[in-house]
Amino acid sequence: MNQNNRRAYWRANTSLIRNLLIIWAVVSLGLSILLVQPLNTVKLVGGGVPLGFWIAQQGSIYVFVALIFVYAYQMDKLDRKYLKNNAAQPEQQPETTDLHQP
Repeated sequence: MNQNNRRAYWRANTSLIRNLLIIWAVVSLGLSILLVQPLNTVKLVGGGVPLGFWIAQQGSIYVFVALIFVYAYQMDKLDRKYLKNNAAQPEQQPETTDLHQP
């Protein structure tokens, strides 16, 4: 993989991580802590549990697990994209010398 492909791969990787961390922060901090009172006015069907409480206790965990799967899927796509380009142009391995031969 040449230097430009490495930079593009790393840029795409860090961009994906940044975006997923923003989603995680909005859900865990924004919805579960800062906006819990307004969300508690909405009751979930079935048990009458306040929405803010449910997001803080269960919803943020579901979002976090979903983000793990999204990250794995997106990184697989990035790897295939950049490794496909890399497979067409294999890097040359440095020659090794055997130190045990006379």
